[in-house]
Amino acid sequence: MNNTWTDRWNDRYSSEEFAYGTAPNNFLKEQLEKLNPGSILFPAEGEGRNAVFAAQIGWKVSAFDISAEGKNKALKLAEANNIVIDYQVGELETLNYQAEQFDAIALIYAHFPAAIKSSIHKTLETYLRKDGYIIFEAFSKKHLEYLAINDKVGGPKDIESLFSIEEIQSDFPDYEIIQLEEKEIELNEGLFHNGKGSVIRFVGKKK
Repeated sequence: MNNTWTDRWNDRYSSEEFAYGTAPNNFLKEQLEKLNPGSILFPAEGEGRNAVFAAQIGWKVSAFDISAEGKNKALKLAEANNIVIDYQVGELETLNYQAEQFDAIALIYAHFPAAIKSSIHKTLETYLRKDGYIIFEAFSKKHLEYLAINDKVGGPKDIESLFSIEEIQSDFPDYEIIQLEEKEIELNEGLFHNGKGSVIRFVGKKK
């Protein structure tokens, strides 16, 4: 990833206000509350709202992002809630996660650059144990129609960075599909996710 990409996220996370709020994503919250807590990884975790929630309900939390500003905000949020998370800054290939280290991986609006998003998914899933869970919510390719009407809903503006059901099936082939759908939802997450959008939601259990 180039410096422009890193600078963009550092700039977004540098203000005092939380870009996407401090409450967890609704879909993530709903899914985590169904599972017994274990170890969980949050890729592209930004300011930490989802990681902090998971730690509050008993998960052992690891997270990473390319943004040092995101980490700073996440650790402040964790401290304010009297919990601890392991948060690293860097690109995935520079971090030392281990095969089958985690019981769950939560990809919540983890929109990596289009050229590398599938390879990142395939690397990440090697860190998941058998019977572990992927929990995924991100904007679908149809989302561009919603962005054209309301740019406050947020999300990438290029179709290649958005997701399809077929891409998720291809990136995570050896999973029991618990949920996989494209859905219109209403977002109300901080400054940058507001209004109707189209998302892909996926919950899979590793075979």
